[in-house]
Amino acid sequence: MNVRTKLAVGALLVASLAGAYWLLHETGAMATILDTSALHSRVGQMGPWGPVAIIALMVLAILISPIPSAPIALAAGAAYGHGWGALYVLLGAGVGAMAAFGVARFVGHQTVQRWFGGRLSVGLVGSQNVLMGIVLVSRLLPFLSFDIVSYAAGLTVLSFWRFAITTFAGIAPTSFLLAHFGSEMGSGENNRILFSVLALGGLSLIPIVTKLYRDWRAKREAAVTTESE
Repeated sequence: MNVRTKLAVGALLVASLAGAYWLLHETGAMATILDTSALHSRVGQMGPWGPVAIIALMVLAILISPIPSAPIALAAGAAYGHGWGALYVLLGAGVGAMAAFGVARFVGHQTVQRWFGGRLSVGLVGSQNVLMGIVLVSRLLPFLSFDIVSYAAGLTVLSFWRFAITTFAGIAPTSFLLAHFGSEMGSGENNRILFSVLALGGLSLIPIVTKLYRDWRAKREAAVTTESE
């Protein structure tokens, strides 16, 4: 398939996603998604289709960036507990991330290769291990866009399976904590809710603290080396 055909397919996919976003707004479904309590009630009424709805909504939230995923994850925890809720959130987020990666790889990777040529295969941007590390850290930092990272990864040389493994490993803790937080919100116990919030915040600080510690160690070792000379 040539570049023009891929771009045409990509434009069709973008139009389809934009149409889905418009439809959610026009039908009032977006208001329900943004309201954790309302979404919790709605999926609870869907019986066995509730988990399917949670997974599908998580996939859409990754593919369509303006749709927030946090209310969906919280509703999953409130409806199905921190165990099953976390599993549904993990599946939806993982499948959505792989779909975004696949779209970017299919539509834009060849074009990026033509622009940059062999430069994509050298240095840090050409290292599978480095790219895996970047994806893993991005999954643990809530202020980095999950969606953009997934699309951007598809334009790099990172292999699909490495991306998938790193993504699932990175989002598993956050999926559990968000579902657990949703479950605690449903219980109405303020002390447990506060603990869940602090745990989620602590998780997001792990990569930052690790980076600061490594920088401190490097400076200290450099200073010791300088003094010994």
